[in-house]
Amino acid sequence: MSREQSQAAFARAKQLMPGGVNSPARAFGGVGGEPIFFQRGEGAYLFDLDGNRYIDYIGSWGPMILGHAHSKVVEALQAAVVRGTSFGAPTLAENQLAELLVDAVASIEKVRLVSSGTEATMSAIRLARGYTGRATIVKFAGNYHGHVDSLLVAAGSAAATLGVPDSPGVTEGTAKDTLVLRYNDVAGLGGAFAQHGRRIAAVIVEPVAGNMGCVRASAEFLAALRQLTQEHGALLIFDEVISGFRVAYGGAQSLLGVTPDLTTLGKIIGGGLPMGAYGGRAEIMDQMLPAGKVFQAGTLSGNPLATAAGIATLTVLRDTNPYEELERHSTRLAVGLEEAATAAGVPYAVGWCGAMLTFFFSDEPVTDWDTAARCDTRRYARFFWGMIEQGVYLPCSQYEAMFLSTAHTQQDIAATIAAAREVMQEIA
Repeated sequence: MSREQSQAAFARAKQLMPGGVNSPARAFGGVGGEPIFFQRGEGAYLFDLDGNRYIDYIGSWGPMILGHAHSKVVEALQAAVVRGTSFGAPTLAENQLAELLVDAVASIEKVRLVSSGTEATMSAIRLARGYTGRATIVKFAGNYHGHVDSLLVAAGSAAATLGVPDSPGVTEGTAKDTLVLRYNDVAGLGGAFAQHGRRIAAVIVEPVAGNMGCVRASAEFLAALRQLTQEHGALLIFDEVISGFRVAYGGAQSLLGVTPDLTTLGKIIGGGLPMGAYGGRAEIMDQMLPAGKVFQAGTLSGNPLATAAGIATLTVLRDTNPYEELERHSTRLAVGLEEAATAAGVPYAVGWCGAMLTFFFSDEPVTDWDTAARCDTRRYARFFWGMIEQGVYLPCSQYEAMFLSTAHTQQDIAATIAAAREVMQEIA
């Protein structure tokens, strides 16, 4: 499979941008080699600069749940763009998208639109601190909440120690107010609250993690989160930037039976355009300016194009309710990958929820970052490139999730499984 034009484009990109990319998630650092440049998407497929077609299981890292260039989204964008691309003033489309979010997500009574998932989590953290008058935030190793300084933090030497900076440019002063705990560890969570409970403003967690691979929070862990935050007067923030409208129309919280105080959203709610949101109980949200005193603003928040794409996407999801079919497809894909690995004698574990899944090259279940980190990333890299040669585009890291769309057909799933059988034999 020739990728000469992608190689030439990347060579030029490296002269123009750090590492040749605008996000490290695109750099193929986890699999080696050079990224592929794409020029077109249609339904479940991507087409690169050299004309190669791939079955796409990334979907722009989650937003494209309807597939690429869905007719309803394209029509909505065409109608919106001729009216103007940005006003910096209120529009009816903002009301309409907010109504869809409030109606769909049980925890949200009021919502604020922003321009990215990172901006949503950053704002929710600030709101939690302003509402509670406390400084400390709890997060979990392996959960990614965007490149917010206070959340770009690694664990200290013990389970309940304060965090340390995980990137140059993140100061010790910023990191010191963040506790990093182990995901799905009820005992560790209890110990942190026993030691720091009066200082904790909020716990932020992915109820279905997507950046250590797809890993679900256990029922016991979620119940402990809800109980401990309520007992200690802290807020519970669900980061559903990935899982919101992906695993269910009402998000992961509608499946898991736990209602958070605040929820952050992104990806799907913008229909492929930059969009994020955070929302929760009215009494908390009313602490934001101009109703309250907690500051947050954004010139392009509620952008007319992004709201148009988001409204179109959520309306299709609401009216067609494709989640059972998506679950069937993801289950069939997961089972097919398991069968391919078993036939080749390759150790594996699979994590999935709704229309997202991860195939782990691991001989143990993956429940947290410690178990995810023990996966065979070299074998995954070989699997990735083998699937590329078969015309299947997977995440360029063992620690990212695959995303299915309503555009994927049974034939696409079957072709993917057939390719996996061949590649698994090669990498065994």
